[in-house]
Amino acid sequence: MKVVLIVILGVLVGLFVAIEIGLRSLFGFGNPLIYIGDEKIGYLLAPNQQTYRFGSRIEINEFSMRSGKISKIHAPGTFRVLLLGDSIANGGWWTDQKNTISNLLMNSLTHTSNYQQIEVLNASANSWSPRNELAYLQKFGTFQSQNLVLLINTDDLFGTAPTSLPVGRDKNYPDRKPPLAIVEVLQRYTFKQKPIPELKALYQEGGDHVGIILEAIGNIQTLTQANNSQLIVAMTPLLRELNAKETRDYEIIARQRLRDFVTEKKINYIDFLPIFQANANPKSLYHDHIHLNLQGNQFVVDLIEKSLLESLG
Repeated sequence: MKVVLIVILGVLVGLFVAIEIGLRSLFGFGNPLIYIGDEKIGYLLAPNQQTYRFGSRIEINEFSMRSGKISKIHAPGTFRVLLLGDSIANGGWWTDQKNTISNLLMNSLTHTSNYQQIEVLNASANSWSPRNELAYLQKFGTFQSQNLVLLINTDDLFGTAPTSLPVGRDKNYPDRKPPLAIVEVLQRYTFKQKPIPELKALYQEGGDHVGIILEAIGNIQTLTQANNSQLIVAMTPLLRELNAKETRDYEIIARQRLRDFVTEKKINYIDFLPIFQANANPKSLYHDHIHLNLQGNQFVVDLIEKSLLESLG
């Protein structure tokens, strides 16, 4: 009987180890990206991280960018672009590093511009809005970028104040590695997310959200001009917005306010809504209801590249 129990125990231990190794090697569980809180930015990806998630390589550099290592001062003959955004710009776990918008844009510009070196930096994080991105610029600067591309989506026009409340409390914003891959799986898919009451109160923040976001974009433009850079604002739509019947009135009003604002401020603006609608199969550009897939990323890159080349003359 004792021998049988030892054999059973050995089998269970072996099975546990096999599952743990499989979850780590096949899916990247046990090594999630870590977040850190910031008083002004709210939160950002912890610097100097590398991981694989569901087969996609993810690298975060020393400035919390989804980019390789860089110098704050670029070398002579370099054309540098700073891409600012949320999970659409970041690409998340579903996008390999080489297929992010920033990397695709860098590779494409390398073949179409006359600069010796092209760098496209990617300062982004899940659920950022222009309020977070402005705070990032105020902390780190523009990295001598000749152009800044602010990539937003419709939801960003209603962004609330930056906060570090989700860090370490929301399962999507961990502040430490789990002890085991199996623990992470349980935390993500079995245990119910505990509510964060303070965050709920923040989401109910009153005031003119759109107006505050437009003010943040205006401050980004001012900061950009002060650093002898040019700003491009590009906005992608939610998938349901491609059907005019599913667009909500408050979104239509907010979009019009943005168009009026960028016109008044003379900001180079790319509205992807009509461009996506004119595509023969716009749904093929999406990973889900808001995020883009590789085809969608390339579609966005082509138009941003065109705008950047026009600004270069």
